[in-house]
Amino acid sequence: MNIRAVYFDFGGVLVRTEDKAPRTRLAERLGMSYKEVEGVVFASESSRLASTGAIPEEAHWQACAEALGVSRQEMDAIGQEFFAGDVIDTGLLDTIRSLRPQYKIGLISNAWSGLRVYITRNGFADIFDHMVISAEVGMMKPDPQIYYHALEQFGVIPQEAVFLDDFEENITGAQAIGMNAIHFTDPRQAIQQLKSMLDSRV
Repeated sequence: MNIRAVYFDFGGVLVRTEDKAPRTRLAERLGMSYKEVEGVVFASESSRLASTGAIPEEAHWQACAEALGVSRQEMDAIGQEFFAGDVIDTGLLDTIRSLRPQYKIGLISNAWSGLRVYITRNGFADIFDHMVISAEVGMMKPDPQIYYHALEQFGVIPQEAVFLDDFEENITGAQAIGMNAIHFTDPRQAIQQLKSMLDSRV
């Protein structure tokens, strides 16, 4: 069956933490480990709630400030430092653009409510025909319903779609409903696998 739609994850795929030094220095200054700081930002209950749209992103950052014992203003600076090593993979974005218009391109991301604004502000909203952001739809990967929701936007069945994500559980979730899936470990590997898969389904 031909592939008609390609879906990408956001964090860890399109944008990755290529330089860990800023986050490492931040952790040292806060008297915490790298993993502990990441846990406050990404693995906390407030992050989960913000990722399902149960609370606004601002409420999550307020909770982070309280967890770290800093003011909300200080948390803004900490947040900037936390993400300072993140890099948008412009080469990967160009490759994705080259897939259009032959394929529908979608985003499926577990993210807070600010992601759409971030993508638009950084000039690559154009690569997507539709974006499914967990905070906007109230569902998170690997819940099967978020994949079905994304497929419905393009009118495709699971076997006509492929999904790239850096977390194995999200790949397993997509495969469980019949989607093709690629575990993203580095861009060269992922694109090579994607092109091979697309070429084999023509």
